[in-house]
Amino acid sequence: MAINDSLDATAARPLPDLTDAATRFPVRAGEDPWTEQEVREVATELISEIDRLTAELAAADQELSDLLRNSGDGAGDDQADSGSSALEREHELTLVNNTRDMLEQTTRAVARIDAGTFGRCDSCGEAIGKARVQAFPRATLCVSCKQREERR
Repeated sequence: MAINDSLDATAARPLPDLTDAATRFPVRAGEDPWTEQEVREVATELISEIDRLTAELAAADQELSDLLRNSGDGAGDDQADSGSSALEREHELTLVNNTRDMLEQTTRAVARIDAGTFGRCDSCGEAIGKARVQAFPRATLCVSCKQREERR
């Protein structure tokens, strides 16, 4: 069973055998190699995050649908009420879009574990750094490439 098959499951669902995956993840000089347990912990955290974000997205989508459906109700001709409703819809839409982005990043991280490319910088191909990936499992860039990207 691949990790991707677990995306719709709860975090309590057993993970696949990650022994081989751990040996494929790069580390920076001076770091210990990944262990199966460390990969399992990261994968479990990511799958749990997917479950949480999926539920959050469903609730936010419902809230946004309700706001859009009721956008004219009770507002009357009062511009302040209309403006307040528009601001609330915009805020909810921003939350939905942010949640979707986080869900996409998290799903991509799980796919990277499955593909054996987890922990490798998308830009330079070097190791992102075990500590960085453990702290921020959705990281796709090493510190140097991330700094370079932020300067642009």
